Amino acid sequence: MAVLLRIRHCNRRTGCKMELPGVAVWIFVCLYASVVGYPNGKVREACTSMVPCHGGSPQLSPEHTITVNGTEFKPGDNIEVHLSGPDFEGFFIQARDAERLDSPAVGSFVLADRRHSQLLTCGRTKNSAVSHTSKSKKKDIKVYWIAPENAPKHVQFLATVVKKYRIFWVKILGPIVSQPDVLSPTPPLHATSEAMSTTHPVSYISKPFSASGCGIMKFCIRNPTNCDPGSASCFFLSFQQEESSLFIEMSGPSEGYLAFAFSQDQWMGGDDAYLCVNEDHHVHVSTAHLKERSHPLLDAENALEDVSWRLADGLLQCSFRRRIRLPAYKGRFNLDTSYYIFLADGEASGLIHKHRRQPLVTNGLYNVTGLPLDIGGSRAPRLIKAHGALMFVAWITTVSIGVIVARFFKPVWSHSLLLGKELWFQVHRMLMLTTVTLTSISFVLPFVYRGGWSQQAGFHPYLGCAVMALTIFQPLMAGFRPSRHAPRRQLFNWFHWSTGTTARILAVVTMFLGMDLPALDLPDPWDTYAMIGFVAWHVGTDVLLEIHSYCLVRKVEVIDDDRVQILQSLTSAEAEGRLFKQIVLTIYVCGNLVFLVTFLIAINQV
Repeated sequence: MAVLLRIRHCNRRTGCKMELPGVAVWIFVCLYASVVGYPNGKVREACTSMVPCHGGSPQLSPEHTITVNGTEFKPGDNIEVHLSGPDFEGFFIQARDAERLDSPAVGSFVLADRRHSQLLTCGRTKNSAVSHTSKSKKKDIKVYWIAPENAPKHVQFLATVVKKYRIFWVKILGPIVSQPDVLSPTPPLHATSEAMSTTHPVSYISKPFSASGCGIMKFCIRNPTNCDPGSASCFFLSFQQEESSLFIEMSGPSEGYLAFAFSQDQWMGGDDAYLCVNEDHHVHVSTAHLKERSHPLLDAENALEDVSWRLADGLLQCSFRRRIRLPAYKGRFNLDTSYYIFLADGEASGLIHKHRRQPLVTNGLYNVTGLPLDIGGSRAPRLIKAHGALMFVAWITTVSIGVIVARFFKPVWSHSLLLGKELWFQVHRMLMLTTVTLTSISFVLPFVYRGGWSQQAGFHPYLGCAVMALTIFQPLMAGFRPSRHAPRRQLFNWFHWSTGTTARILAVVTMFLGMDLPALDLPDPWDTYAMIGFVAWHVGTDVLLEIHSYCLVRKVEVIDDDRVQILQSLTSAEAEGRLFKQIVLTIYVCGNLVFLVTFLIAINQV
């Protein structure tokens, strides 16, 4: 709701005496979640553009009004100026030559309320602008403008108003006041505030984007691969060349922001980024510079044109146009070169928060102005995918099967030989050595990818190191195994079992933690349920075989009233259960392979 702004005309005869305040140094509106000051150099830049250094685009229809109560002035006269409207946090008022609105501020101001307003010297004119003192809510600001001796014929008042960090209006046009006996200004002076903005107007997208033309007329990135941009689970990014510019579309399921960036490597930092941020159901599109892992540095000047957006059906959509080469804009890459492309999403509430999961990254360098392609990407680096896949193979299949064979198949396969050794022992040893090899290779991969230790992986790397140590210790200990009837054989058996069992438990816990780390982030909660299912499957099989062995080993016959316990031969008892155990082992191996393939498919799709 706009509220009228009143201006009181005061001349030399009526007086309207007011005491001028001392010199106040104003720090212009460059906010980052709250209003903070900038050095004088940046203040001068803001004095010219009147654009808050927030990035994004200004609102189109002003809600606030500047009014005056006089239409004429003489040099030295005072004019009362009101800025009013719905609650706002920041403001910036200037008077300029109405026939040259890009010219410097004219005249000076005097404050009516020092609590909410302060003076700023823009250019060479002392006290030539007024701004806020804090981000406290305001509805009405009153100041006085003093006409200079060399005032232009027509003067127009301009205001920038900040409602919130991302909601602001730039160069709201106020009334024009003129010197006596001067013709009215020409109609072009009454241009809308949108035309005065240093950014381009924002329009609205009417329907979801289409993947038609991907790989033919435009370069597309889709995740999942070949997904429909209208789907609530599809992340979509397209580039279509139009002469010397690119038309860019981006959409995906996000309540906060979507962003993509061009990078010269697969690491965050020093990148050319573009953000579509949803705040209060308005989408702000801006460029930014990424500096390592800190919050993006939004640009004060926006190099984007034809900005449009849409919020519907759980999707955030935005589109814009960008010239392929922008030599006048620092930090903007030339787009006729090959780059890695990042696509990320996350939360936004004043600040741009860290993406909720690993960004989608293309598998190679691509030139979006070159041959049109329709590609996917990966949210997990290849080395991390290989790390996870090898660990799943080792600890879901080889270890589990090796333990079952050693625990329950000694009597069954004790008379069968393989390469001069009992069959069960050779199978067990082969599976365990395979586990050691796979675990060792997998253990190295994250260090190669990270270039060292990761501080952001929680307990996962610590537990992983413990698993690796136990995995190496087991075969070393087995190399010093005492003979079957040696006195220390029982002690060895106990240590061998306890070390292996501890390693398996820690490995399962480590996999539980690793599945949800950002670098891999398997689908949740599916991954947790699948891992719980595998643990239950293994424990259930182990318990079933344990009960079966117990029933075979001990049988009790009751003859008349006396209980006679007969301890049968272990060999003959196990022979009776040979077929049952082989069937259980076959089913168990097949079940493990099902779990393994399921996890490997999930890893391949992230």
